Amino acid sequence: MNKITIAIDGLSSTGKSTVAKQIANHLGYVYVDSGAMYRAITFYAMQNGLISDDDFNKEALIYQLPKINISFKFNENLGFAEVYLNEENIEKQIRTLEVSSFVSKVAAVSEVREQLVKQQQKMGENKGVVMDGRDIGTVVFPKAELKIFMTASAETRAQRRYEELIERGDDVDYNAVLKNVQERDYIDSNRKDSPLIKADDAIEINNSNLSLQEQFDKILQLVKMTIENCE
Repeated sequence: MNKITIAIDGLSSTGKSTVAKQIANHLGYVYVDSGAMYRAITFYAMQNGLISDDDFNKEALIYQLPKINISFKFNENLGFAEVYLNEENIEKQIRTLEVSSFVSKVAAVSEVREQLVKQQQKMGENKGVVMDGRDIGTVVFPKAELKIFMTASAETRAQRRYEELIERGDDVDYNAVLKNVQERDYIDSNRKDSPLIKADDAIEINNSNLSLQEQFDKILQLVKMTIENCE
């Protein structure tokens, strides 16, 4: 069976990572969470005092990029690869609302995007990869055999994110989560470098009213059709 490249883009908190993991596990493909890579750099910037509510020292971050090593290590107990920053497991730390509040600003830095896009393209050289993010189908893998663009209402996405954070034990407010979702949408869609846009050949899926199983089944069907057409 021919292996293909699957690019899943879309708005924040649309469940891109969840379904990408499911599809990758089902197919035996490599899964890459590109958003986690931007979160890792954001976490580094926060830890080193390079970004705050009042300031963002882009020049210092760009200068320190060569010191930042991001890797993924598969956790058999969890069933997916966790994110490591300079050999330290930061999977839990990068999923906080605080990191979410800064990640779009960091992702808008051209030098950051350039470095990570190169790494992402290298990860997908041999196909058999499922990658999700904001510019996978437009910039990272413009020739991907299957491109998905996921959407849902801001309120639906905020509720999902809120429930996820509460389940983790985080003390968060729904309105704060909704505001974060809306701000990220604006920054992601209006940045100069690789803005979030739907690729011309991407298939749009609005999952506002889809269960996780329905979403998985719908995308898996698209995957099977694409693989058949490539044979």
